[in-house]
This record gives sequence, C-alpha cells and structure tokens, in this order.
Amino acid sequence: MRVLLISTYELGRQPFGLASPAAWLRAEGHEVTVADLACHPLPGPAVEQADRIAFYLPMHTATRLFLRLVDRVKASNPAAGLCAYGLYAPLNAAMLARAGIDTVIGGEFEQGLVDWVRGDAPTGSTVSLARQRFLVPDRTGLPPLAAYAKLVTNGSTHRVGYTEASRGCKHLCRHCPVVPVYRGQFRIVQQDVVLADIRQQVAAGAEHITFGDPDFLNGPGHAIPIVEALHREWPALTYDATIKIEHLLKHRDLLPVLKQTGCLFVTSAVESLDDAVLEKLAKGHTQEDFVEALSRMRAVGLAMSPTFIPFTPWTTRESYREFLRGLLELGLADEVAPIQLAIRLLIPEGSLMLDLPEVRAMIEPFDPRGLCYPWRSRDREMDRLAADAQETIKREERQRTGRLEIFRRIWDLSQTGSFPDVPMAARATIPYLTEPWYC
Repeated sequence: MRVLLISTYELGRQPFGLASPAAWLRAEGHEVTVADLACHPLPGPAVEQADRIAFYLPMHTATRLFLRLVDRVKASNPAAGLCAYGLYAPLNAAMLARAGIDTVIGGEFEQGLVDWVRGDAPTGSTVSLARQRFLVPDRTGLPPLAAYAKLVTNGSTHRVGYTEASRGCKHLCRHCPVVPVYRGQFRIVQQDVVLADIRQQVAAGAEHITFGDPDFLNGPGHAIPIVEALHREWPALTYDATIKIEHLLKHRDLLPVLKQTGCLFVTSAVESLDDAVLEKLAKGHTQEDFVEALSRMRAVGLAMSPTFIPFTPWTTRESYREFLRGLLELGLADEVAPIQLAIRLLIPEGSLMLDLPEVRAMIEPFDPRGLCYPWRSRDREMDRLAADAQETIKREERQRTGRLEIFRRIWDLSQTGSFPDVPMAARATIPYLTEPWYC
C-alpha cells in the first residue's frame, strides 16, 4: 500500500506523530510518505498516488487547519481511504465523519493505523489505550531539524529535537483535551526506544530535546532513568519538559536531578492566579502552590515557562489586572510568552468543562468551524479586551518588539495603572523556544 501521513501543525516540532507510525507501517512493507505542511506545501503527486491518507490531529490548531485542507485532498484523490488520528481526532469524530473521514483513531494509534491500512480496522471512531511495544520512530522524509523551532539561550540559538516518553495523564483537569481520551491513564514509550530516537536526532544535529509528554513526571520511575541515561551519553545535551505544579511539589526532591541531567526549563500549565478559577478547572494546585514551586525551581537554577488561560468566563477586569500585577511581582513579566497574556478558555467537544452546570448555562451551540462551544463574558468589555490583547500581541511580535515592552502594552491596554519599576532578569539568561506553546 502507498500511505501518506499528513501533519498540518505541531508547535514548530518535527512530528513524532508522523515518525512513529511511519516506522510501524514501513515495517509492514508499506510505501510511506510523510508530509509536514508546517514546513512544506502539500505534495500533490503523493496525494494523487496514495491508497491511504491519514491526517495527524494532535491539537486544536492542527484540526482547524485540516478543515481547510481536506476537500482539496479528496478532490485530488477521491478513491483514497481517509483516516484521522491523534488526540483531537476522537473529540471531533462527528465533524470528521461529515468531512468524509472513514476511520478515526484515538489514544495509542500506531497499531490502529497498521490495522486500518491492512483493512482490519472498523470504520467509525475508536480509542485504544492498549499498551504497545513501540518501534524507533522513522524520521526519513521529514524536513531537517533546522526547519523547526530553535532554542534561544544566552543570546545564541540551538537546534531542537522532539520526542515523547509517555502519552496520557494520571490527572483529570477539566479543561484538558487529554482527559476525555485517556481518562486518567498514561502509557509509556519504552526507554530504549526513547533513547534511540534521541540518538538519531543528535546525529542529525539536535543540541536540545523537547519531551512532549503531557506530564513528564506522571511516572518518575520511567522519566528519571531516561534523562539520567541521556546525560551519561550526551553530557552537553539539554532538554525541556512539561510538568504539573502538583508534581513539581510532590517530587521536589527530583528538581536537582532535572537540573543536573541538563534540564533548562519546565513548562507548567499554571492557567490562573485565581484560586476560585483553579478550582473550577480542577487543576490540583493553588496560587500559593505555584509560588512555592516557582521558588523551589529558581533555588536549583531551573527556569519555569508557565502557561495561562487568563480569559475565562469568570475573569473580571480587576482580576485580569491582578493577574498582570502578580506576574510582575513574581518577576515573570519578561519570562511569560506574550500569547499567554491573551488566551481564552477553549471548550471543545467532549470537554469536562461541560460537566459544570454554570458552563452549560453560558455556552452557545457548538461551532463546527471553530470546533468549540463559544462563550461570552458577563462583562462584554472583557471579550473586547481579550480580542484587543490578541491583536496587540500579534502586531508587536511581527515588529519584533521585546517581551517586556509587549507586557507594558497589555498593562496599559487593561488600564492597570502606572507601570512600577521592578527589577527584571536579563532576557538573554532565560532559555526559551522560538515557537511558544499554545493550544
């Protein structure tokens, strides 16, 4: 079979979600073409010649981009079997069926894709949480690492590789898209596979590795031996990972280990500095917990890259101002990616946010183009502020305005008052990726 695997977007990373199933399908003897449309145009001949075409949908943005693409693919090759897989595929199964997708695969998708290409998979939507013995991802045919996001540290840039040591999550945060699919479970990628994948990316020029696990410390007994082995083999190689505030405190004894093994920074979905909102999101931490985790990380020399959802149905003008003041007081105004100052709560199909009666009462009918349930603030000025903040950030980033100056612009936009003279860390000392995290 001639199989085409398509990724529309994955945060400036070389997609594990193409490389991993490519290895499985090539091991079965299939002719596999991988197309990362974030770097290159849709390969017309590969579309026309494919027997099977599968779209990788790991996130909301990727799924919306798929909607702009699918009709063109179908018109180019109406005979090809079509499949969608990845985290956002089962969440949007009804929409995908209307778009002409025969098979939807969620959860652990590699074996399901092999079965689908063989003709052994059922049509419709399936989610598998079966444990898999992974193969080393086959990155043949993907754009080189130089085409993807870079690490910036101490004023210099470095090539970044990307891998995954686990999927799913033990926790049930209400707003998280992982939860409706994995429902509190996580699955590991075997250590030898993870290290072999890192090895081939280092050979291709990677100087830093991003671990894309939803939470790197869901299984410390799995994650820590991996980074210890990584550091033994490549002492100069650095990495970053995503870890919950709850885990940063529970496993505080591991923070020095992360630092010693080359971790430069940790992304943590803080989401809010308002305890009432954190409770509605079921985050499992408080503002005080966040402050403690931030302090403990700084004490061992680890940077935190916090992410936020500052605009929720419960955000008021004053609570947003308090959010900005809090970031400034914590020395984060220059460390938080500007987009994190303007993100609105996204409520996709299947979200556990819909379990809250107050959320069900405030949402509008599902938007099939936006792939979410729209909502409006009680104070419509807050919706305008969120839109203005997003436009300001886009405009200023196009003009290469610095993070602190963008923060000042949002501060003024929200009429927070005079900007205090607060000492800031030099931006050159704070490591970050050139493509920041968002949904």
